Parts: sequence; structure tokens; C-alpha cells
Amino acid sequence: MTGGITARSARRAAVRGAAAGAIAAGALGLAATSVAAYFARRLVTPTPERVDDTVILAVGEGTVTLRDTEDTVAPGRYGLWLDGGAGHARVGPVVDQDLRARTVTRSLLGLDRGELRPGPARWNQYFYAGTPAAALGLPYQDIEIGSELGPMPAWLVPAAAAGASRRWAVLVHGRGATREECLRALPVLQRLGFTSLVVAYRNDRDAPATPRGRYHLGDREWSDVEAAVHRAVEGGAEEVVLVGWSMGAAMALQVASRSPAASVVRGLVLDAPVLDWRAVMAHLARVVRLPPPVGRLGEAMLGHSWAWRLAGVEAPVDFDRLDWVARAEQLQIPLLVLHSEDDELVPCEPSRRLAAARPDLVTFVPSRGARHTKEWNVDPEGWEAAVARFLLTL
Repeated sequence: MTGGITARSARRAAVRGAAAGAIAAGALGLAATSVAAYFARRLVTPTPERVDDTVILAVGEGTVTLRDTEDTVAPGRYGLWLDGGAGHARVGPVVDQDLRARTVTRSLLGLDRGELRPGPARWNQYFYAGTPAAALGLPYQDIEIGSELGPMPAWLVPAAAAGASRRWAVLVHGRGATREECLRALPVLQRLGFTSLVVAYRNDRDAPATPRGRYHLGDREWSDVEAAVHRAVEGGAEEVVLVGWSMGAAMALQVASRSPAASVVRGLVLDAPVLDWRAVMAHLARVVRLPPPVGRLGEAMLGHSWAWRLAGVEAPVDFDRLDWVARAEQLQIPLLVLHSEDDELVPCEPSRRLAAARPDLVTFVPSRGARHTKEWNVDPEGWEAAVARFLLTL
């Protein structure tokens, strides 16, 4: 009797243990799924309106002292939005840094508008701010480009020379950025005789939104860029160059490979391009210390037919179609790729691999010291010289 009771107790304990294990495994699985869904949603959700992220501590004679952050100590030239965007200043290289006090002093290159004084400010990674006229003194027109979602705003910057230009550039900013990101490229394009279209695309703050308001990482947004190419042709373009930053580069590559309009595209200038979203997601998962399986689950949610709704997108993202390292042999248009080895968001390695796979079409210009899409900021003369050399060979 005693032995029978012990055996039954042992079986019940085993059942309870198995049930508890199953519940724990289920809870872990649910937690992993939730974290993966959050990770995927963050990637495809447009960046909200930015808030002040920098503190101005002092203003000197030709200098400004800031609280040190990863951005404010970075090499190069940048901007500061003041008074919620009403003012703007441009700053240059670091001239002093106090590690103990956590301050950094940079040269002051110019005050575009407003008053520069101690207090909160917002870091401007684009250096320039405002319209082409306000930032660079370039004449431009505000136009709209028709798309399947409605009119997309754009800046039309005519070539400096009188008369219609047959060479146009379509400039595409990156994920979460604004058209101001493209201002840095306008001077060199002007010198080379290009008319430029600086375009917005779906889910930009000043453009129509998709029903769910989520990015598709270039897999759908490219059609808005295609519409801009058609607009350039209507305006007299016989040759078009696509210039893209980060996710904007991913869109440019899709236009070049999927659109009938690619027949007029002569070359692509890509700054810190996303050439393989899987590599980017794996890198970002490591940055936030997600276990690799959870990061891969986030990718699966975006790309698989059974899970894409969990990520909030409107259709699965085709990661294979967005992978230009794997598709290297399909390239048909010359590319200039400018990418910093120190890019903290989009790894440089896919750019290097693509250049090695297609040296006949890819001109690769690596650099050091620049954070994501800041290659121009760190070395504007070198960036513009590389772009000019490439475009003059087309």
C-alpha cells in the first residue's frame, strides 16, 4: 500500500512538473514572440516628431559648448535647431572636450536664424536646415508628384545654367529622415549641371500615409520614387541619376531593377546604403542585446505570410528582393557606394561584399570616423569629389 501511494505521488508530481515546464516554455515562447514583434514594429514604424536632445551650456566667441553625447562629440560639421525649430545654427569641429565635466566645445560656423543661448536644443545631423533657398541660396519650386496614395511634396531645384537640363537627379532621404537630409548633395549637383528633384515618400510627416502607417523598408516605397523619375522625364530629363541615403538607397535600387522607368537611369549614388535588411536586423539585434533567435523571429514576422500582421505591416516584406549582396549578378547600372566603416546602424560589410562581387559596376568609397549617413559631414570635400568623379564618367 505504501509503495502504491508513493508511485502515484511520483506520477502526479511528474505530471505537475511536466505541466509547469510546458507552461514555463509557453510563457518564454510568448515573451520571445512579444519581444520579436516589438523589435519588428520599431523597425517599420516612422520616427515620431523629434524632441530636444542637446543642451547648450555656453556660447563663446566663435564657439558653442554642449553637454557631451555620442552625437555632439562626433567629428565633422552639424547643425543645432533652436527654440523648437524656429532658430538654427551650424557648428564645426570639436575644439575642446572636458571628460570630467562631460562637456564638448565646437566651433561655431554660422547662425542662420534665431538666438543662440544656453538651454535646450536639437541636434541636426544634416548640417543644413530649411528649404534649398534658405539653406543654400538656391532657387527652387515646391511641387507635387502624383502617386497611388496621393500627391507627394518635392523640391524642384533647376540647373544653374539657363535652359532646360537633360540631366536630372532624384534625391531620396533615409528612414525617419526628412528632405533636408538631401540638401548636402545639391551644391555638387548644381556645379555639374543637374536639375534636382528632392522627394518625399509615403509615411513622411509631410506626405500621405499608408493605412497602417508603417514602412515596408523600400519594398513598396520605391513606387513613389518611380513617380518622381516619371516627373523628371516629363520635365525634359533624358538621363536620371538616383541619389539615396540608407533606406532611400534601397528604394533607388528597387526602381533600377523593377521599374520600366529604369531605362533612363544612368547611375546610382548611394550613401550608407541598406543592401541587405537581414544583416541590418541582425546587427541591430546585437546592439540592443537581443538573443539571435529573437532577432530572426522579428525578421520572420515581417517576411512570412503567416506573421506579417503581428508586425503591423500591410503585406510581407520580400527580404530576398531587397538583398543586393545575394543579387549582385543582377546589377545592370553603375553604382557609387559611399560608406563609413564606423556606421553604427547599417553595417559597412554588405557594401564591401557587393563591391567585391561586382567591381565592373560598383565604385566603393569606404571611409572612417563617420556615423550613419554622416560621410559628407566628416569629409565634405572628399564626398563631393567622389560624387563628381563618378557622375562625370556616366
